[in-house]
Parts: sequence; C-alpha cells; structure tokens
Amino acid sequence: MEGPLQTSIHMCHENAQWMSKLPETLWDIPLFNLSLPGSHDTMTYCLDKNSAVSGNESKLVKFLNKCMPCIVRPIIMKWSITQVLTVTEQLEAGVRYLDFRIAHKASDPSMNLYFVHMVYTTVIVQDILWEVLKWLETHPQEVVILACRNFDGLTEKLHCHLITCIKQIFQCKLCPRNVVPTLRTMWQHGYQVIVSYEEDLEVLKHCELWPAIPYWWGNKTTTHALIQFLELMKQMGRPETFFVAGINLTENLRYILVHPFGSLKTMTLRSLPCLKIWVRKQYPGPQKECINIIAGDFIGNDDFVRDVIELNTKINPQLDCPSKGSGTKSISFSAF
Repeated sequence: MEGPLQTSIHMCHENAQWMSKLPETLWDIPLFNLSLPGSHDTMTYCLDKNSAVSGNESKLVKFLNKCMPCIVRPIIMKWSITQVLTVTEQLEAGVRYLDFRIAHKASDPSMNLYFVHMVYTTVIVQDILWEVLKWLETHPQEVVILACRNFDGLTEKLHCHLITCIKQIFQCKLCPRNVVPTLRTMWQHGYQVIVSYEEDLEVLKHCELWPAIPYWWGNKTTTHALIQFLELMKQMGRPETFFVAGINLTENLRYILVHPFGSLKTMTLRSLPCLKIWVRKQYPGPQKECINIIAGDFIGNDDFVRDVIELNTKINPQLDCPSKGSGTKSISFSAF
C-alpha cells in the first residue's frame, strides 16, 4: 500500500563527510562492497522548459510537442524532473553516485554538452564538472562516482572533447580502473573521482575511465512491482564490482492518462514509506544478495540517504582477521 504524500525536504549536512567518519575497520573494503547512496537522473533539477525535446525521444512525443506545446510541454516537465536539489546540495546531503545523462543538441554548432531527460538542461556539462571539483576540494576524504551515460548525439570528436574535459578538470583525483578502490587506497593516492563511461571503445583508450556500471532499472509504476523486481535481481546475484539498485518508479502513457493531475514527484513521494522499509532490510557486501549503490528520485525527501549510509553498520569485519599487510582480510556480512 502506498504511503501518504510527503513534501518535506530533509537536508542533513552531517552526511557531507560521512565517508571520512566511517570506522577504520571499513577502510580496506572495496567501495563496491560498501553501501553508497546515489541519485537517479541527477541533473533534472535544472531542465530547460524552453529547450527542444531530446533527439532520442519517440517521433510521437516530438510530434505532439510540436503541435500542442502548451499542453504537452507542462506534462513533459512534470514527468521528467526527478531531483530538486542542486548537485552541490546532493553531495552535501551524502550522495556519492551521480547519474549523468549527457547529450549534444542536434542543432547546436558548438561543442557544448548538456544533461538530458526528455529535454535538455540549462547548464552545460563542463560547468557542473567544475562544481563537483570545487566541492571535492573542500571535502578531501570523500569519493564520488560519476556515471556518464546516454551520450545522445555524441560523435567521436565530442567524446574526445568530453573525456579531455574530465581529465583536465579532475586530473590526479581520477582513480584508474586497475586500482582496487578502498577508502585507504583512495586517500593514500589522493583519488576522489571514479568515472564510469557507457562507451566501451572510449573506455579501452583511457585508463582513467571505468566500464559502465549496471543499473537495475525496474521500469515499474508501483512500489510492490518494483520491490519484486529488485528481489528477483538479488536472487540472480550481484555483479562483482559496482552496480546500482534503482528504487525509482517509472511512469508510462497509461499511468499518465489515469493520473492527469499527477507528476513523477507525487508518484515518488507516495512510494517512499514502503521503499524505506525495503532499503533498511538490505546489507552491503560481496555475497550474492548484497547491495552496493542504491539510487532514487527526490533524494532530499525522507531519510533515504541516511538509511543507505547506515547499512554500512551491518558490515562486521571478523576479530581474527589477518593483520594489515599479511594478506586479504576475511570479512563477514550479516543481515539484521
């Protein structure tokens, strides 16, 4: 049963440096075996209501938007916005996985790249990368995963431009993919950024790029169906490295027609009480049914980020593990 609509936004600045506050017993565990909060479609807080519909949307959506913009455009905006906090506010709230859907406008002769979710953002990618860097410089022990995805309209030349920007902005903060990313290792080398890149050919050319991170997307309109999907994925077994369990609901045409005055926000907020229960039952680790990154919409609402961070308290390094430097530590994970 869906919960009552909640509209409050909780900004917990205590989570701004939560990684640096983790106990030393967790410093040698790979980040892909910890619990990390993420935001789905991170940049939709700044979608441009006047922009063209993105190139990868259906011909029907483009046609309707062209014929009836006064009706269709408000609907698109209501169902495209998934976040209201800025990227800096999300990082400050404790989010450590940023979902960057990157695109180039077909009619734009410049090299400017934008974020996209049905429509394009008002900001360009380069400016947001600088904003992330600025935040990292004041939080030297925090690590952020940037998942670069979508790439609608990107040519080989534009990929080269984007990757060059990433390298020039983050420089030695970029963690190479041949490193096992534990907090201790990241801190020792000054690494703070892991960039996953959803274009295999480009990943092969650059050691600073990590392969695309799998995202468990349920494509469901109800909380019950979404949880069933996530439990099925867990039974099939988690990937060996980073992956995302998405607790974001997804509308379809039928749902929108049945809920003419609804929005993705109302859809999401009603689901939070049930999803909170599911999140709190999870546990991180390398075992088959463990989670890693949990990403959601409207992450400033409820206690989502705090709940995901607190899952790390379920990790119990055994007291009789070998001393540091004598080999791989034996770690046990318990669900409670």
